[in-house]
Formats: sequence, C-alpha cells, structure tokens
Amino acid sequence: MRYIPLSGLFVLSFCAAASAADVTITTAQGEVTLPEQPEKVAILDVAAIDSLHALGVLPAGRPDNILVDYLDDVAKVAQPVGTLFEPNLEALATLEPDLIVVGGRSATQLDAVSQVATAIDMTIGADLVSDAKAHIAAYGELFGKQDKAAELVATLDQKLTEAREAGEGKGTALMVLTNGPKMSAFGKGSRFGWVFDATGLQEAATGLKTDTHGNAISHEFIAQHDPDWLIVLDRGAAVGQDGTSAEVTLKNPLVESTKAWKNGNVVYLNPGSTYISGGGYTSLIGNLDILTGALNASDS
Repeated sequence: MRYIPLSGLFVLSFCAAASAADVTITTAQGEVTLPEQPEKVAILDVAAIDSLHALGVLPAGRPDNILVDYLDDVAKVAQPVGTLFEPNLEALATLEPDLIVVGGRSATQLDAVSQVATAIDMTIGADLVSDAKAHIAAYGELFGKQDKAAELVATLDQKLTEAREAGEGKGTALMVLTNGPKMSAFGKGSRFGWVFDATGLQEAATGLKTDTHGNAISHEFIAQHDPDWLIVLDRGAAVGQDGTSAEVTLKNPLVESTKAWKNGNVVYLNPGSTYISGGGYTSLIGNLDILTGALNASDS
C-alpha cells in the first residue's frame, strides 16, 4: 500500500493495493480478523485517532469536531462523517471506507455503521493503561507498524515507571471532575481510576461508585476526606463551554483547609486530552508528565 507523507505522518492512500494478508486483533468485542493494512479508514473515536496519529497513520474520515488541538492536522485532511453519537451514514457511504473504528462514546453505533462497512469497537475500558497499550499493539499489527507500536509501548512503560516512582509514599489523592459549579469524584476502577494505578497514590475516599458520571460531591466532602493531593479535570474547558472554571469552583474555604491546597498539591490534568481522547497515546503521555512533574516538585 502506498502512503503520502504529511508533516512526518502518513495519510492512508486511496490508491488500489495488492491484496493483503489477514490479521487477527483483539477489540472490545473480542478477537476480529481483518485484512491487513486497510487503505481507507473512518474513525469515530478520538482516543483511536490519537494512538494511530502517534503511529503515523491518519484516517480518511473523522468526527465533525475533534476538540483536541494536537490533532488539528487530522481535521485538515480527513472528511467529517458525523458526531460521536450520530454518525452520518450517508457521508460514510460516500467515503467508502474499508474499515470503520468506533469506541467509547460512539460504541453504541457499531451496528449502525456496520451497515456501511466492516466496523470494530476499540473502546478503552476502566483498565485504561493496559487497554491503551494493547490497542497500540493491535493497531501496529493491523497497519503493519509493529516496530513503531513496540517503541510507543516501551515509552509508555518508562513514563509509568517514572510516575510510580514519583508517587511513592506521597499519600492520598482525590480525583475530581468539575462541570461548571458541579463536582464529581472518581476512584479506582472508574474511567479516571488510572491516575491511582499510574502513581500509586492511595484513594482519599474509598468505596466510590464506578459509574460513568462518578459520585456527586461537595466542598464539604473534599474537606472531610482531606486528601494530600487533588487531581482535577475541568470538563467545561474540555468541551469548550463557557462557565465557571475548575479553579473558581474549587476556591472555597473548605477546600482551602485541606492538606492538598495548603501544600500546593492541586494538579490539573489536560482537559481536552483527558476527557475527549483519554486512553490515546499522546493523551496518556502528556498527563503522566503532568503528574510526574507535580509529584517530583513536591520533594523540592
């Protein structure tokens, strides 16, 4: 298959190619056998776009809005084919992709888009780090980029080691998502539970539900559990909404009484890459660097 280089990446070629061998990869729905190196791919999952972007592969079709600035080049070269929740089947049919990738928010559309072309579900589960690495390896097999995939996984492993070393003996953390003035907490086993696995920080609040939307909390809740660290994600900023920022929402005498606030141990994850492309390679690397930097800075 021929590739057209673009800014160090490769856009999937639209030219005819010799028939490729089949490859079997693991998806969120189990093992699937596909023709190797599909020429034209539509991707309706930003985490998948992120990891494929890191591998040097750009899709032919993408969501109408990606909302992650480091994927701007994808928006420039790929055709919009609907939203994550409502794929545009007509646009997909016009594109004539060899493969459609859904995942996360678009996973419920697997059956619908399968009417257009072969489709796979690459949802990142609660074990985000393991799934992220497994998906990178799977994409490497599918697109004939095994060596690059192994390199990316090795880099992730090194970053995870650094984060765990930085977090050793650093106490407890509360993972908080703000949405304007509202707040939710997430613990181990939840969509943001990977921050505990990656850093080794202990949960300040145990027994939290693992629901997608987390556990609604108040300033009193934060003060009651008095974490050593506050790890914060601003959903409003992630989706470009105007309104109360995470910093404003948290600025409250009760929160300011916690060890985390007093010691300057409030860490803000990258909004867009965490909320929109969470589980993608670049998203995970960026947030691991943020966490490791903050944890190491507490030693100085």
